[in-house]
Amino acid sequence: MTTPGPSDQFEAPKQHWPTPATPPPGSPNIVLMMLDDVGFADFGCYGSEIDTPCIDQVAARGVRYSGFHTTAMCSTTRAALLTGRNHHAVGVGCLANFDSGYPGYRGKISKDAPTLAETLREVGYRNYMVGKWHVTPLTETGPTGPFDGWPLGRGFDRFYGFLDAETDHYSPELVRDNSHIEAPGTYASGYHLTEDLFDQAIGYIQGHIAASPKIPWFLMLTPGACHAPHQAPKPLIDKYDAIFSKGWDQCRKDRLQRQIELGVVPNGTQLPPRNDRVKAWADHSADEQRVFSRLAGAYAAMLEHTDQQLARLMNFLHAAQLTENTLVLLLSDNGASQEGGPNGFVNAMGPFNGQPESMQTKLARLDDIGGPDTHSNFPWGWAMASNTPLKRYKQNTHGGGIRDPLIVSWPAKLPTDGSVRSQFCHVSDLAPTILELLGVESHHRPGIGTPGCSFAASLHDAYAATAKDVQYFEMFGHRGLVHDGWKAVAYHEPGTAFEDDEWELYHLAEDFNEVHNLAEVEPERLQQLQSLWWQQAETNQVLPLDDRFAPRFAENAERHRGGRTHYTFWPGMGHLPSDVAPDLRSRSYRISVDLEVLSDRDSGVLIAHGDATGGYSLYMDNGHLVHDLNIGGTHQLLTSPKPVLPGRRELAFVMQRQPQDDNSVIGRASLRVDDVEVAELSTNSIFTLMISWSGLDIGFDRGTTVGNYASPFTFSGKLHKVTVDLSDDQELDHDGAGRAEMARE
Repeated sequence: MTTPGPSDQFEAPKQHWPTPATPPPGSPNIVLMMLDDVGFADFGCYGSEIDTPCIDQVAARGVRYSGFHTTAMCSTTRAALLTGRNHHAVGVGCLANFDSGYPGYRGKISKDAPTLAETLREVGYRNYMVGKWHVTPLTETGPTGPFDGWPLGRGFDRFYGFLDAETDHYSPELVRDNSHIEAPGTYASGYHLTEDLFDQAIGYIQGHIAASPKIPWFLMLTPGACHAPHQAPKPLIDKYDAIFSKGWDQCRKDRLQRQIELGVVPNGTQLPPRNDRVKAWADHSADEQRVFSRLAGAYAAMLEHTDQQLARLMNFLHAAQLTENTLVLLLSDNGASQEGGPNGFVNAMGPFNGQPESMQTKLARLDDIGGPDTHSNFPWGWAMASNTPLKRYKQNTHGGGIRDPLIVSWPAKLPTDGSVRSQFCHVSDLAPTILELLGVESHHRPGIGTPGCSFAASLHDAYAATAKDVQYFEMFGHRGLVHDGWKAVAYHEPGTAFEDDEWELYHLAEDFNEVHNLAEVEPERLQQLQSLWWQQAETNQVLPLDDRFAPRFAENAERHRGGRTHYTFWPGMGHLPSDVAPDLRSRSYRISVDLEVLSDRDSGVLIAHGDATGGYSLYMDNGHLVHDLNIGGTHQLLTSPKPVLPGRRELAFVMQRQPQDDNSVIGRASLRVDDVEVAELSTNSIFTLMISWSGLDIGFDRGTTVGNYASPFTFSGKLHKVTVDLSDDQELDHDGAGRAEMARE
């Protein structure tokens, strides 16, 4: 046998390394910061008395838009922003909280619609998402996902933030990448979510620079401010007491005057009448005015606090010599929120469960507003002022719901004179605009509605023609359409026939804030715009129109839970978001705990769902079994009279729903030790509409606690498992639950 020689061997393959995706030369870094529920007039550079110096400085080195429009709600604006398509067309016609079963209302961005992050990844960008997501169905936010709709499933490389519409800023529902985590601090330690989010954002950029300084990055930063709950440092809130004591009527007048001086609204713009059901400031009592001013101050303080954190980010970019070649976009996702109602809330969790919050209660808790055990939101009057000089609010398709601030800055390539642009543009136009500025081809696929239009030309030229020819609007049956400087709009009262809606007509080119209704003057034009709306609705999966708040939520919950009545939880399982936790509302249930009591002084949480504003906790305190039913901060304690003896035990809390002859409902609650009742009480204060937006933990209580104990209050005995059994006697007020969910959004 001979030894093989070179001629007998295969030639080795030539070495090859694929060429990595490379962004176009000079591609900027991108910071896209989207705030929540911030009205058109709330930035200083848009006429506000709220201190936003950093935002104003970015505007001074960029351009501001007065004709920028969104979709009227948070999930929908995010879907349109991320995809460059209309929100119905990509499956998010409404909130991510439910799936209506229709193509336009799945609550999740269609896989047929690539996101901006996915497109940028294909050309070599690294993408970081920090803050509020809210384009994943909440029933998919648990530990099993599915994760394809989470940020890492839609083009982002890292994620730190929360998935729901809102979270407590002292005790947040945090996610890192694809895992729920505990917040790195507490209120007692000085923690605030906004500061944490900006820490993480700066940290991502620092790590990026250290590893790959030549690769550009995209940071989507959505801190959740100023969505309720309005929570901010108390000194900042105190600062605004005197400022807002003038009331919303004077505030609107002052803001409009500044807006005219700043050039963000035309000369001659008039204030419309107060929105429906908003009283004159002078018609409120002195006590009401004190409460309302404080609630407005919490909102303003939250915005100023966020501006302070943005200043830290911008200072870091300056120190890292990144300012000149960083494209910065600052915007809000919709107009100011009407969910605070006529009187606002200090803690909305009580009213969500049928426990009204009196003005006396609000007044007594004046100094608590903005703190860790509050869920505050301001009243309609202040939301109206936030939207100055526009009509109506978030959810509506009049200007107050959909016309928002937009600031764009890129010192290396765009004007730095702080000028104003009046061209109409829409949130679905942002992605195409960014891609054109980068010289990147959009990867839109056919067949998913009308794509957005780049307005890049107007960034360079204040007199450039408006790029977008037509844009429709729809939210909960409210409808609108802008075409060639004209707007048709209809306010829809839920539960009424759509054909009975009254359509209005405005010439936006001459009537900035929809004051002069020309419907009777130009009926033919109005009819043309209405017909165009129906065409757009058909093209973009808007139909069928659906104004059913309650059935949407009810159907979604039933479909997800599938009639599930038994849950088993094991210690160490991790956090369970509220929307996938047991639904205890308006029904009988039993919580059973299998454990070993090691000492007659064992203490700690067995199961807790919620936070300081509301929820329930079953725990041991020096050997005694305790249940805390926390409805809006009001605690109903049920305690075993004797310590539980050491040994293997089954402890239980039982709630029996008992309808009364007068149509009221009481709950009979009892504690049981080894199936022997040891304590009981009857109450008419039970969970009826909402438990909490904060989730469930086993063996400890994270963040701001449900009960009056210090977090985490980890159980000192040996916990084996917790089971929850639900009875089939639930009689949920679906309309009320729908209203509570909408107030939560």
